[in-house]
Amino acid sequence: MTKRLITGIDVGTTKICTIVATLDSGGALQVLGVGQVPSHGLHKGMVVNVEEARDSVSESVKRAEQASGVKIESAYIGVTGRHISSVNSHGVVAIPRTDRLVRQDDLSRVLSSAKNINIPDDRKILHQIPRGYSLDTQEKIKNPVGMHGFRLDVETHIITASTASVQNLVKCVRSVGVEIDDLVLEPLASGEAVLTPEEKEIGVIMADIGGGTTDIAVFKDGSIYHTSIIPVAGYQFTSDLSIGLGLPFEIAEAMKKKYGNVYPETGSKDEGSTLTVEDGHSVSYKDLCNILRDRMEELLRLILLEMPDTSYASLAPAGLVMTGGGAKMNGLEALARGSIRIPTRVGEPMGVYGITDVLHDPANATGVGLLLWAIKTGGKPTWESKGNGNGGGNGSKANSQISNIMGMLKKFFTA
Repeated sequence: MTKRLITGIDVGTTKICTIVATLDSGGALQVLGVGQVPSHGLHKGMVVNVEEARDSVSESVKRAEQASGVKIESAYIGVTGRHISSVNSHGVVAIPRTDRLVRQDDLSRVLSSAKNINIPDDRKILHQIPRGYSLDTQEKIKNPVGMHGFRLDVETHIITASTASVQNLVKCVRSVGVEIDDLVLEPLASGEAVLTPEEKEIGVIMADIGGGTTDIAVFKDGSIYHTSIIPVAGYQFTSDLSIGLGLPFEIAEAMKKKYGNVYPETGSKDEGSTLTVEDGHSVSYKDLCNILRDRMEELLRLILLEMPDTSYASLAPAGLVMTGGGAKMNGLEALARGSIRIPTRVGEPMGVYGITDVLHDPANATGVGLLLWAIKTGGKPTWESKGNGNGGGNGSKANSQISNIMGMLKKFFTA
């Protein structure tokens, strides 16, 4: 049975996670190995020290190779950071042929029409995702190829990124000998891992709370509707604990993970209890929870402020799905339901099998989602690499062209 090897690398602010899996001919995705290490050289999702970031990626890849027993040659890479922005764009073309039959080149033309937006020279398109097509008066068409009509419209979601930030990330990955299969906006990947098709269809908000950023994606009518990145996440929670309780940052992080509860009414520990930390100091459990609760309520408000529509009930009837390492905090669902008053659940990765601690950990939503993104796109890069110099996918394209030329020469001389 032929198996396809797929690798995803989540390059995060606090951790680098490489996940290796195989896709068999039956479409089953099995995780073979994971390499997770602390992240260095990144701040709020962006590379700030190339050497440190490269070393972290290298160690993560090495551990994943050791765990899986396979050599990683290429991978799908997650992208995030405040430099990300998005816009919904409209495109329209006429169907010129006498038979009025929509063909594949018509889709290419209408998508090119939708890309006619002003983009600064220091930015590039990361993704252009069709949200839906219209043919004459018929709307919400998923694929119009083969249909008849006079006018073809498309609504697309265009995501742009800082060219320099993307090139720095690509440089770190390629410098460890790993080629880029595709660059994927992290909330799109996470959405593949934790959302159901029904939620995407009726409307849902997904928030991936990482270490440096909270990545937001709104899905509606089965496709992406809105994306946004908030530079507030787990780091700020720990920083507030460190300052508010007078603890070293590392100890505050450990206390957050061990005792953190943003809705202590649902917990089993007495609010009046005292916690003893590693250095012999004592802190109030109530104070720890109150600090985390205040910060989480603030983050929930920031998530709603990023929405394109304040009518949350009609925008996202399925409510809010929270994932990422920050979503593992106790009491989150109860706090969210009471604070923002919309249905809320914590999302865990779905759709793969293998190493169970990876599959049931919200912190690995992006890593698992990158694997599922690879299946969804059929291995075809969605990253707009044109004009990206040595920061894009042109290296792979050039290598493919060289291989084709060499093959032709070989056939010529052996004929």
